[in-house]
Amino acid sequence: MGSDILKPVTLTGRHASLVPLAVDQLAGLKEASADGELHQLWYTSVATPERMEAEIARRLALHAAGSMLPFTVLDAEGQVAGMTSFMNIDSTHRRVEIGSTWYARRVQRSGLNTECKLMLLTHAFETLACIAVEFRTHRLNTQSRRAIERLGAQLDGVLRNHMRTADGNLRDTCVYSITAAEWPTIKTHLQWQLSKPRD
Repeated sequence: MGSDILKPVTLTGRHASLVPLAVDQLAGLKEASADGELHQLWYTSVATPERMEAEIARRLALHAAGSMLPFTVLDAEGQVAGMTSFMNIDSTHRRVEIGSTWYARRVQRSGLNTECKLMLLTHAFETLACIAVEFRTHRLNTQSRRAIERLGAQLDGVLRNHMRTADGNLRDTCVYSITAAEWPTIKTHLQWQLSKPRD
C-alpha cells in the first residue's frame, strides 16, 4: 500500500462521485453543511458553514501529514453533497478507516451513501490491497450505526470513554470492520442494495 493510499483519486458512480478535497469547493461545502444543520447534532462533529474553511484546511493538513485522504462528495448532478475520507491510515498493516463522513440532508436515505461506501471499499480492497477497513461512530449515533451495519460491517467492540466530544462529554466509540475475506460477499450485497428500486 505504502504511499499509494495518499495519492488523490477520483471515484465515479451512478449516484455519486468522490473527488479530491480542494479549497475551491468551499462555497458548495458550506451550502451542503447548512442543509439539515448537521452541526447541531450533539453526537457528531460536522463543521458549521462558518467553520468549513478551517475544516478544509484541517483535512488538507492531515493529508500532507500522511494520515488522511479527504474527498468531497458530489451527487449525480455534480453538486457538492458532503465529505468523507480514508483516515487513521496504517500502511504497515494495510488498514484504513472510512470516516469523517457527512452528507447534506437532501441526499440522505438515497443510494448515494451506499454507492460512496462501495466505491471506497472497492478502492481499499482491490487497488490498495487492504486487509481490513474500519468504521467508527458514537455509541449513541443510532442512525450512523444502522447505516454501517446495513453495509455488512461487523461490530468489533466498544471503546468506552474513548474520547471527549467538543462539548466535553465522554464518547463511547463503536468500532466496526470489514475484512478482505468478507469483501467479495459484502460487494455483492452492496451491489444488490443499489440495484433495488427505491421509494
